[in-house]
Amino acid sequence: MLPAALPFPPIDPVIFSLDLGFMMFELRWYALAYIAGLILGWRVIVRAVKRPELWPGDTAPMTPAQVENLLTWVILGVILGGRLGYVIFYQPAYYWQNPAEIVQIWQGGMSFHGGFLGVMVAGLMFCRLNRLPVLQVHDAMAMVTPFGLFFGRVANFINAELWGRPTDAPWGVVFPGLAAQDCEGPVGIVEMAGQLVCARHPSQLYEAALEGLILGAALLWLAWARGALKRPGLILGLFIAGYGLARFIVEFFRQADDLFISAENPMGYVVQMGDMGLSMGQILSLPMIVAGLFIMVLVPRRAR
Repeated sequence: MLPAALPFPPIDPVIFSLDLGFMMFELRWYALAYIAGLILGWRVIVRAVKRPELWPGDTAPMTPAQVENLLTWVILGVILGGRLGYVIFYQPAYYWQNPAEIVQIWQGGMSFHGGFLGVMVAGLMFCRLNRLPVLQVHDAMAMVTPFGLFFGRVANFINAELWGRPTDAPWGVVFPGLAAQDCEGPVGIVEMAGQLVCARHPSQLYEAALEGLILGAALLWLAWARGALKRPGLILGLFIAGYGLARFIVEFFRQADDLFISAENPMGYVVQMGDMGLSMGQILSLPMIVAGLFIMVLVPRRAR
C-alpha cells in the first residue's frame, strides 16, 4: 500500500494584478513578505527604543527617527547582499559570462547568507556615520529578523519553490511542476487521484517554524522579559548561531540546488565524504554557528 500525502494548496503566487496600459503591475506574496517583515521589524524596534530600561545604562542606542533611517539602509543591504550572495555563492561562473543578468532580480535568485552579510555591513556603516553603538544596533536588528524569515519562507511555500527531498512522511506535499515531480523513487512515490506522484518535505515550512517562530519567540522573550538587550551582542550572537543551527538541520530535508546535483552526486553535496556530505547551505551555516557562539559568549564579557 502506497503512503499518503497532502496535495499542494491552490494559492496563486500573485495576490492581484493591474493592467496600467504601459505595463502589468503584480503584487506577489513574496514581495509582500519582504514588506511585512521590514515594517513589522521597524515598528518593534521603535517600541524597544522607547523603552530605555531595556538597554544598558537605561539608555536606548538610537531614536525612533534614526530607526526609520536605518530601515532604508537595511532594505539596500537585503537587496544588494542577497543578490550578490546568490551570484557569488551559487552561480559565479554563469554570471561571469552573463554579467547583465546580475541586476535582473525579478528573475529570482536571492541568498539569505548574502542578505545577512549585506545587512550587517549596512548596519555597520549606518552606525559609523551616526556614531551609534554597533552591537546594540545590531542586537535590535537581530531581534526582529525572524519576522522576515517567517514570512519569506511561507512565501517560498506559496511559490512552490525551494521544496524538500522526497519523503514517505504523511505530511509530505505533492508540489506542482515537472522539477518537483522528478522523483525516481521508491521514496516519495504516492498515489493521488489515480496517478503516481512525488511527495516531498515541505522544508519551507520547517524553516518558517525553526528560523521564524521558534527563534523569533526566543529572542523576543529574552529581550523583553529577561533583559538580554542589556548585554550588548548577546541577542546578535544568539540569532546568528540559532539561524545557522536551524538552517543546518533543515538542509537534511531540503532539496539541493540543481547546479550541485548530478548522476554521480544525486544528493547535491558540495563536500562529499563517502555516502555522506554537506550541502552549500550547511557549509555557509557552519561559520555562522561559530561566529554566533563567539559573539554570544566572549563579546558581552569583554564589553563589561
